Amino acid sequence: MNINAVGITGLILAGGRGSRMGGVDKGLQNFRGLPLALQTLMRLQLQSLPLQEVLINANRNLSAYEALGAPVWPDSIDGFAGPLAGFLTGLERCETPLLMTVPCDTPLFPLDLVQRLYEAMSAQDADMAMAAAPEADGAVRPQPVFCLLKIDLLESLVKFTQTGGRKIDAWTSQHRCVIVPFDQPGDSAHAFANANTLTELQQLEAL
Repeated sequence: MNINAVGITGLILAGGRGSRMGGVDKGLQNFRGLPLALQTLMRLQLQSLPLQEVLINANRNLSAYEALGAPVWPDSIDGFAGPLAGFLTGLERCETPLLMTVPCDTPLFPLDLVQRLYEAMSAQDADMAMAAAPEADGAVRPQPVFCLLKIDLLESLVKFTQTGGRKIDAWTSQHRCVIVPFDQPGDSAHAFANANTLTELQQLEAL
């Protein structure tokens, strides 16, 4: 298969409460002059393995997100149910064989993210591929919101969430998941740095 013809939809996860940011809508906070969600959208559009479409998962300020130029879908589960609710919404709306999820608060993620996850998933015939990255203590840990998923997983996720499941790792552990470390020479140490607070957002801007 021609790698550039792979059908992948991107999904920006912007559906959280932003509680550690004082309840503001995180995806609409400015980073280098543009909303975080727009920076994320542009970064997805620059991926070395092109995406067919990008969707945004948001639960408030929907018109502001729609103004960024991508279809916007709120959670199908009520009550700010977390990233898995976003995964579920994305899988329900995705019209390609694969869905790539990224959070709205990590604007420096690698431009070869989709390609490396896709290549690892294909090589190991996995159901999903998840990025892993070095953290402040030097340990390389999975970044579960950076996940490439087969849309065939929808039924499994519906069952998991209907029984009250909300933890990403509890669901992904039920499937063949390949972990892809982004700790190679040339990989940025800050690629997966995220902004949970306004202070962290300012620190990210200063990088």
